[in-house]
Amino acid sequence: MSTPARYDFDTVIDRRGTWCVQWDGVADRFGVDGLLPFTISDMDFETAPEVLTALRARLDHGVLGYTTWQQDDFRSAVAHWFATRYGTEIDTGRLVYGPSVLSQLSQLLQMWTAEGEGVVVHTPTYDGFRKAVTGLGRELRGVPVGDTGALERELARADAKVLVLCSPHNPTGRVWTEPELREMASLARRHGVAVISDEIHADFVHDGFRHVPWTRVGGDGRWALISSGSKSFNFPALTGSYGIIGDPADRAEFLRRMETAEGLASPAVLSLTAHVAAYREGAPWLDAVREYVAGNLALVAERLNGAFPELAWEPPQAGYLAWLDLRPLGVDDEALQRVLIEREKVAVMPGAVYGAPGFLRLNTGCPRSKVEAGVGAVVRGILAVR
Repeated sequence: MSTPARYDFDTVIDRRGTWCVQWDGVADRFGVDGLLPFTISDMDFETAPEVLTALRARLDHGVLGYTTWQQDDFRSAVAHWFATRYGTEIDTGRLVYGPSVLSQLSQLLQMWTAEGEGVVVHTPTYDGFRKAVTGLGRELRGVPVGDTGALERELARADAKVLVLCSPHNPTGRVWTEPELREMASLARRHGVAVISDEIHADFVHDGFRHVPWTRVGGDGRWALISSGSKSFNFPALTGSYGIIGDPADRAEFLRRMETAEGLASPAVLSLTAHVAAYREGAPWLDAVREYVAGNLALVAERLNGAFPELAWEPPQAGYLAWLDLRPLGVDDEALQRVLIEREKVAVMPGAVYGAPGFLRLNTGCPRSKVEAGVGAVVRGILAVR
């Protein structure tokens, strides 16, 4: 199936000079300016035309005063998305709102844990989780993806209070099956551990796999699902996220904290506008960009495995982040980074950022010509240091 003609993902859009973290901020992380970046997880594509049309119409109104997310247009759009995308009915009375998924995570951790208590995550771990947990003075407890025994041991510890689940998992792209999620929910309830399920990558699950929202498995345990349309539709600069909290008292406390202690009673109106348009009208665009990204990932597999058959690399089950396991090649991470930066002039996230030396995380949410340049640089870089 080919990408619909009305969507163009091949055209390169110059993002330099737009205050863009991935392009304009590359020197902050890599120490060198002007690198071709494959780093922070946003895409180089324009958002869906339906979203841009809705934003322009809202701006044409001209009045951008205080606003509220607690209105039917937004709530019903989220419910529509869960029903049509995941076959899941949600109780819109459980919805909450926050400026970002990580800000919601921070508030929930402060509600459900105290300093020094344990927060369990899967490893490798998205660095935003690590910063949020340790920045609040909580103890980060890592368990390898797929190791149920290690997960139960950590959840059983007396001071373990929260499991932070990335579903689908970042950076590996793993899509949890419903039996796996139900087992996690059962373990969490058994040991009195709350679950915060970050599902911001859920819309990018690839063919052959299925995302199961935590609302389907959470039951009467203490839990929250946190997400946003900003990742799927590429509008994180608008801010904005939403959550679904299982317990009414927890929901009320979360809203109290956000609206009073944090002073966040009024959300960004353009974020609300973008979410409603994306969830009501953006599905065809999302399906098209997901198909295009699948082609990008297939290109990475072809080039990487062609050069290094021993890797037998397979595309992730979800997302546009290629998680490359280079350990079979015995590559020195620091030497590879030097070559990539100094000779190849590209910025690719090293696995050590996520607690996994020997890996690279290559962002393929971009025109195919850029992916070709990136994977070519990685192949040449590996050959140079082997």
